[in-house]
Parts: sequence; C-alpha cells; structure tokens
Amino acid sequence: MPDMGDNAGARQSPQAFRPLVAFDFDGTLTDRDSFTAFLAWRAGGAKYVSGLFALTPALVGYVFDRDRGRLKAAAVRQFLGGASRSELEAAAQAFAADHGRALLRPDALRAWRRWQAEGARLVIVTASPELVVAPIARALGADQLIGTRLVFDGADRVTGALDGANCRGLEKVRRLREAFGEDVALEAAYGDTDGDREMLALAEERGLKVFNGKGRG
Repeated sequence: MPDMGDNAGARQSPQAFRPLVAFDFDGTLTDRDSFTAFLAWRAGGAKYVSGLFALTPALVGYVFDRDRGRLKAAAVRQFLGGASRSELEAAAQAFAADHGRALLRPDALRAWRRWQAEGARLVIVTASPELVVAPIARALGADQLIGTRLVFDGADRVTGALDGANCRGLEKVRRLREAFGEDVALEAAYGDTDGDREMLALAEERGLKVFNGKGRG
C-alpha cells in the first residue's frame, strides 16, 4: 500500500471548519480482526498455533472476567514481547504492503473516500495497537489514528503491557475528547460492535454494522 506522508496523527488546525468523521477499524473498515491477522502472519502457522495454546489460561480467564484489555496484553506478551519498536514498525509496514488492501471492505472504503472527497477530517479509532494499524491508516490518508498503545521499556522493546486502557467503549470517547476537546462532535461515526456505541453516540450520523463487503483475501 502507498505511504500517505507525514500527516497521520497531526491535530487539525481550528481555523477552517471540516466535519469530523470517525471509523472503527476491525470489522468496520476491515472484514476481520487486523491484530489477529498480523500476529498470525508474523508468527507463522506452527508458532501461532503453539502461541494460542500458551494463551489458554488467559482465554479461560477472559470467560470469567470479560477483560479484553487483559487478554490483549497477554497476547502482546506471548507474540510480541521483547520485540523492538523498529522491528515491529518494519513488520507492520510489510504486513500492510502484503495484506492491507485485502483486509478492507470495499463498501467501507467507498464511504471513506466519499467523506474524504467532501473534505472531512477522517479519524480511525480502534482497539488494535496503533503501531500495527499505522501503515494502513497512512495509506488511506487518515488525518488521525487513535488506538491501543503498547508499553516499551528503556531499550525500546515491548514489555507486554498496554499503555493506558484498551481503546474500546468509553475509552474511545475519552481518547476522542483528549484529541479534539471535551465538546468534540462527530458528523458521522461507523462501528460494528457494542464497543463502538459510545463513540457513535457522539455523531449526527450513526452507522452500526452498515458495511458488509468482503476483502480480497
């Protein structure tokens, strides 16, 4: 996928009004979970399966506590723990180049391009790690990416902890307010799960499960 340049993540100038439109990523812009796909691609078949077996205690714990953040942190430790930031950024770029386009729903992409043509500020708000989604966000021309953040140690290696909360539910609203102000209002928002409902409540146009196209592989 082509690189969009340096504007991802930059806060917008307050001078010229541009409507703000938020898209969830996994299941909304994409037809599957991008983080799971990335982990499987990076680990390879056998290592991915063995890693899932090692996650059994965390999966059993999730059945009882329903804590997605704790489960995600366990997956990060299992599959990415000790990896350097530069290594993961390179892997995310390679994954996006090889599989990014195939993940995207064509009908969601058409909606994205329509808002883009109308001059909207487009923000992706996702529970997936920002580092993994960033190359695809850049290629799409996103004005900002808000996602789950990972903790890196002093040597710039993944510790396996999340930097803040898993970016889902009310955390999506908190992060939007952090980025755009307490009175943030969305012209439109799109999502596909209960974890997007709080974000959609900020929007004039609310699209829940409105995209059903399939990616190319």
